[in-house]
Amino acid sequence: MELGIEGRWALVCAASKGLGKGCAEALVMEGVNVVINARSSQLLEETAAHLRHLNPNVTVLTVVGDISQETTRQAALAACPQIDILINNAGGPPPGDFRDWSRQDWLDAVDVNMVTPIELIKATVDAMAERGFGRVINITSAAVKAPIDILGLSNGARSGLTGFIAGLARQPQLAGRNVTINNLLPGSFDTDRLKSTHQNVAKSSNQEYESVRETFRKKVPSQRFGTAEEFGAFCAFLCSAQASYMTGQNILLDGGSYAGTY
Repeated sequence: MELGIEGRWALVCAASKGLGKGCAEALVMEGVNVVINARSSQLLEETAAHLRHLNPNVTVLTVVGDISQETTRQAALAACPQIDILINNAGGPPPGDFRDWSRQDWLDAVDVNMVTPIELIKATVDAMAERGFGRVINITSAAVKAPIDILGLSNGARSGLTGFIAGLARQPQLAGRNVTINNLLPGSFDTDRLKSTHQNVAKSSNQEYESVRETFRKKVPSQRFGTAEEFGAFCAFLCSAQASYMTGQNILLDGGSYAGTY
């Protein structure tokens, strides 16, 4: 399917690996020019070289730094001639017991997983509306739909972003000008973060790593973990011309793990 976004410009956050990289790959294959961001300079440049190899006809630019920092956000925004597509993405806060978290822990979680994407949205959506095209995708978590007790920081911060988006996406001055804002909620995708989680479980429970992974895999109705490539493909479709009638939605990609009807 021709997605109708060739020649557009996208800013993809946390794109050096994992789901962010998967999104950048899918967009580049559709002919989208990208500015990619991550904290690791070496890994980011390796990803940029990979993206240029995938499609030599697009421009791939890099901005190194923590996207939750104002200076990095400004550099990323300035690197794009214009931003037609914004992919908000950031690693989730650590798991734990809420009794152990300080006020600063909460503020850090909200800053990275709620305030930072809002700041980037604020900086881009009005210009999108003026041009008559815009796509914002927030990569959040399946925990927004089905909270996980040890992920309280993530549950809270990402749910705050979700509530904010529910109202913003329905503003006529955005939705009526072909600017859509949607949230993608990943379940168990085979990324470094998932592997790290399984390693921690294996260590704390004195089990073999592969045994832990197999136990978690069997819990997924699809009987497998998702891939960054298929996540990216879905993200690219949400950025397409054909997806212009979908906005303000929370789309769960979890292999059927969420057992609810709604």
